[in-house]
Amino acid sequence: MSRAPDPTYAAFAALLDYPDDALVDALDSIEAHLRDGPRTRWPKAVRMGLERFFAYLRERDLLTLQENYVALFDRGRATSLHLFEHVHGESRDRGQAMVDLLQMYERHGLYLKPGELPDYLPVFLEYLSRLPAPDARDLLGETGDILRALAAQLAQRRSHYSFVVGALLPMAGLAPADAPTSADDDAAAEHPDYRALDAAYADEAVRFVGAATPAEQTVQFHDRRPARRA
Repeated sequence: MSRAPDPTYAAFAALLDYPDDALVDALDSIEAHLRDGPRTRWPKAVRMGLERFFAYLRERDLLTLQENYVALFDRGRATSLHLFEHVHGESRDRGQAMVDLLQMYERHGLYLKPGELPDYLPVFLEYLSRLPAPDARDLLGETGDILRALAAQLAQRRSHYSFVVGALLPMAGLAPADAPTSADDDAAAEHPDYRALDAAYADEAVRFVGAATPAEQTVQFHDRRPARRA
């Protein structure tokens, strides 16, 4: 395996971040990379799921995509894109884990803007895109239990995002997640109550290297620490 960084992680970071004009403009290039790049070894079912996700993005206006995104990821812990929400919940351990993860980023010269949380999955994937490919693969593998549980919760909600999260598992050398037979994020956004699903979300021991709502702005890394506000 080449030790060169793999931009595929950055592509997935963009797909899982809050939808904006930049994502819409980059769809063709992202899809081409995933279709023609080094990930052509994905199982056929995974590739077909990603095709359905791109079709979903193209068939809706940006406002609808944004509304569906917030409705999906702002319904509780079970579908949170913050990794340590699945590990620590609201315990004190989450705070220390967040500090440890942030320090890991900074040791590689990467700094977040004030208010950005290091355990947000698109941030983590952007970080992986800057590591040697074998190191990124191993670190992604540590999140396997979280990603599989998240993909299952998204599939229960019949979300196209289950295809994206599920596609991360083969990148870590893990078996693909089960995908929904049908997907309809528009209907899911109008669902009156997903609290029952969230309440049934089991607290299981998950091991991983620490905002209950998704960030509504594009993730940005900096090559030096951002200046503090006066």
